[in-house]
Amino acid sequence: MKMMSRPQKAGPSLERYPAPRRRRRRHLALGAGVLIVGAGSWFGVSLGSALFNPSLGSSLAARAAEWFRAHGAASFVNWAEREWYSHHQPPVGGTPPPGAIRKPPPRLAVAPASIQIPHLPPPPPIQPFAKPPIPGEGEWTPAGRYVDGIPALYITTLRPDAIHTSYVVGVAWMDTKLLSATLYSGSEIPGGGPYPYTAPIEPRAARSLVAAFNAGFLMSAANGGYYTDGRVIIPLRKGAASFVVYKNGSCNIGAWDEQVRMTPNVVSVRQNLDLLVNNGKPVPGLNANDTTAWGATLGDQVYVWRSGLGITRDGALVYVGGPGLNITDLANILVRAGAVRAMEMDINTDWVNFSYYKPSTADGLASPANGSLLLPQMTGGPERYFEAWWARDFITMSARPMSQLEAAVRPTASPVVPEANK
Repeated sequence: MKMMSRPQKAGPSLERYPAPRRRRRRHLALGAGVLIVGAGSWFGVSLGSALFNPSLGSSLAARAAEWFRAHGAASFVNWAEREWYSHHQPPVGGTPPPGAIRKPPPRLAVAPASIQIPHLPPPPPIQPFAKPPIPGEGEWTPAGRYVDGIPALYITTLRPDAIHTSYVVGVAWMDTKLLSATLYSGSEIPGGGPYPYTAPIEPRAARSLVAAFNAGFLMSAANGGYYTDGRVIIPLRKGAASFVVYKNGSCNIGAWDEQVRMTPNVVSVRQNLDLLVNNGKPVPGLNANDTTAWGATLGDQVYVWRSGLGITRDGALVYVGGPGLNITDLANILVRAGAVRAMEMDINTDWVNFSYYKPSTADGLASPANGSLLLPQMTGGPERYFEAWWARDFITMSARPMSQLEAAVRPTASPVVPEANK
């Protein structure tokens, strides 16, 4: 007997829908496809551009993290960083790599100055935190361009605490009687612009450049303001830790509207958080385990790359930067380096950088070729400040012109001191 096949159930027929409705469905599908392809193309182009943008970081991973944070994926980046850092805790004990502690020369050979220009006495050694001290730890070495034969910059290295003894941080001391400060603004920090002083450092400024170093956080995280070139770029916050530059190149650090304030001689103010050191002591209430009040760290870790800037009783600037630092370590080192007031500057691996320059002649051009890093493992190299793409703000210290130094010798001349200290 011939078997009868079961009739197949008919599927929906396009003939059941009017032609205009079919066209609308096709148009919607086509539009969705275009949006998906367009979004994918935008994603690829945008992320690809970020990966080749050195201003977002020195490594591909850092650039990708900056891009994802800026495009709504901060929680994912933070999770990935926490996972990585949870398996890479700072080692306890150990010794630094050979040569990490800088040994000063047996004698400081200083050429005689052509005139007896005013300058600060060299800084005393820093008492090391870890025992026994390694030879050279905390002892200063003159570095960078001399000013009329006198060292204006001294550097040293030491371990940041008595526990994590394989880490080494760098400290720089700068003579503000011989050096003048300039705040260089960037297209990313503070944004806006254009600015008269911005990367790259021009040859005219390179002829006197001694050192350049990172400023503070992105302004969205700085909890403070920014003033330069006679303009309030971001409103200044009362009480905020402030680095202030005056018309004569002198500088000061203090709480805004308390220890430092606006005067006709102020040319730049860079604020970042609150004071870290005040009256020669770490501010009360510092918490070594804090990962919020003192900046969003990679992976919410306590021990990360950090930097800080302080001013001593006689007006010298001291910079501290290095790995494996919590906030109390940073404050303690600044105090031992002589700071009476200090502020935290930028943090995390890609942004902590101090570079100094020593051309072959007294008035030669500073350049990456004659530049050095305070610590060899600092990222970015001494060239970042000479690149047009560098988008963040930074600070330079330059040799004062001889006319200004000679004028300071005359009995009737006003000393070069910060405006707030007059």
